[in-house]
Amino acid sequence: MNDSKRKNQLQKRRIIRVRAKISGTAERPRLSVRRTLSHVYAQIIDDATGLTLAAASDADLKGAKMNKTQAAEAVGKLVAEKALAKKIESVVFDRRDKQYHGRIKALAEAARAAGLKF
Repeated sequence: MNDSKRKNQLQKRRIIRVRAKISGTAERPRLSVRRTLSHVYAQIIDDATGLTLAAASDADLKGAKMNKTQAAEAVGKLVAEKALAKKIESVVFDRRDKQYHGRIKALAEAARAAGLKF
């Protein structure tokens, strides 16, 4: 088995392991964070109905010059504002296969500072 195939299998296994422990409900939807090499995305999802309730990405921050960590903080603040506007105050955090540090941590802390409860 080549290295990229093995890496993808391990990544999928980590995602499944995290998702087995958490699930979004109507009272506490899931805040899912996706980080790519150049962008960061956040969605608030109700798993019971399968609906995305709020979403934000750094593409929504048009024209702002910032590094990747600052962009993640801005996305966390933006998704929290959208959630609070829809009367969502508490969420379950889904980091997918990423460790809780760097851009993932910056997004989570910015969302908490904006008023979202984890």
